[in-house]
Amino acid sequence: MPRTALTGTRVRERRLLLGLKQADLARTAGISPAYLNLIEHNRRRVGEPLLVTLAAALGLDPAALAEGAETALIGGLREAAAGASAAARAPEIERIEEFVGRFPGWAELLADRQARIAALERAVEALNERMAHDPHLSAALHEIVSAVTSVRSTAAILAETDAIEAVWRRRFHRNIYEDSIRLSEAAAALVAYLDSSQDGETGLSSPQEEVEAWLAATGYHLAALEGHEAPPAARLVARAEELASDAARTIATAHAGRYRDDALAMPLAVITRALAAEGPDPARIAAALDRPLAAVFRRLATLPAGQGQEIGLVTCDASGTLTFRKPARGFTLPRFGAACPLWPLYEALARPMVPLRAEVEMDGRVSHRFLTYSFSEPRHPGGFDGPPVIEAMMLILPAEGPRTGAERPIGVSCRICARGDCLARREPSILGTAEPG
Repeated sequence: MPRTALTGTRVRERRLLLGLKQADLARTAGISPAYLNLIEHNRRRVGEPLLVTLAAALGLDPAALAEGAETALIGGLREAAAGASAAARAPEIERIEEFVGRFPGWAELLADRQARIAALERAVEALNERMAHDPHLSAALHEIVSAVTSVRSTAAILAETDAIEAVWRRRFHRNIYEDSIRLSEAAAALVAYLDSSQDGETGLSSPQEEVEAWLAATGYHLAALEGHEAPPAARLVARAEELASDAARTIATAHAGRYRDDALAMPLAVITRALAAEGPDPARIAAALDRPLAAVFRRLATLPAGQGQEIGLVTCDASGTLTFRKPARGFTLPRFGAACPLWPLYEALARPMVPLRAEVEMDGRVSHRFLTYSFSEPRHPGGFDGPPVIEAMMLILPAEGPRTGAERPIGVSCRICARGDCLARREPSILGTAEPG
């Protein structure tokens, strides 16, 4: 269990809050008051057994006493330090805990500002991606430009031609009227679309995103479809308010039907026991349960919150288009356009039926390491005479243990990746590029 240099401070604050005397707490913990005094002034490290004893005496969870509420605060300050300009004076990383302890107000302010900056950066990246790839926005702008051009051309004819027959003048006037209506409707639709986007960073613009919003609201775990008494998938989908379009409901029904099949083949208790026994390696779980690897991928990614590690899942078809996205914390998934070509997901497309395991490091102000499992398989819905349909999938788990130096550097997509030494780059980054090394 990790312990920071402020564990003693938390012991003292909790003791005072409970109105305990130092001697009383020391007696309960089986140590001398002098030794407890050294602990409370952060002059002695607290061993695991003593930490558990002190936590029990103070009515706290050992983890809360060891890590404290300022763990996230320290993490925010580390992120701020990682994003400091090269020209700025290097912050004293080793004294972050001391800074938090002595100046908690300033520390919270800096961490809050860092979180705000990070949120704005994500919004800028999302808006840039949206401007470059959003098909609905592109179509709406094209419709407005087309209507404006038509109105301008017709008006120019009327303004520059003196003698126009009455019948043609009426036609031109009608054209201007109809084009102005088209322009008004297109502008209103664009405003409504942009206004609806204020609920999220970029709003919803496709049936796939409606489905993902529905799944995100359920935590990607469809509890109603667990067990033999589960209702038909179509009935569950019909009750989902997030699914506004027929196309989204069609996609959701297919997803829910496959989810129900997976749940019947691998009940929640079974997959949970297998995960505990075999670890998160999907190949070992598939072998232990004698189930298809792809089904195990999907099942692991839909476990309820609190069971196992946080697991992300992304799938694509043979074109490389992402068809399903369940994000993992720190592993950003692009909303529009292609993802990073170095993702193991795409490598799996070139090696059907071959499981791939790779550690990756996602580009960012604070790099995150992940362990990925990738796999692709062909299906033949049209039989022997039809073309094969290939689906690739990649499980994403937080990497544990020290760095090995063999992690594969990846990004979200070239447009918002700052890796300057990437040989797979297909376009310049709007963020600039970092110098190699």
